[in-house]
Amino acid sequence: MEFIVPPRGTFTTDLAAFSCGVKPATIRDWVRRGLLTRCGGTPRRPLYRAEDVEAARYAAKPSRPGQRAA
Repeated sequence: MEFIVPPRGTFTTDLAAFSCGVKPATIRDWVRRGLLTRCGGTPRRPLYRAEDVEAARYAAKPSRPGQRAA
């Protein structure tokens, strides 16, 4: 199900990425790492709470050996 406008207080992957200034792949990576959780939608079109997206944006990201400095 594709939302033209997601429900109030939620973001699609693309909107979450746009609000954080990152690529959609970064949002999916945050989900994989456990920094962000889905609040609904479908497996192909997840939704995220706006508060959770902002918290993930400013959360301390784990560093890995050999990772590029931002």
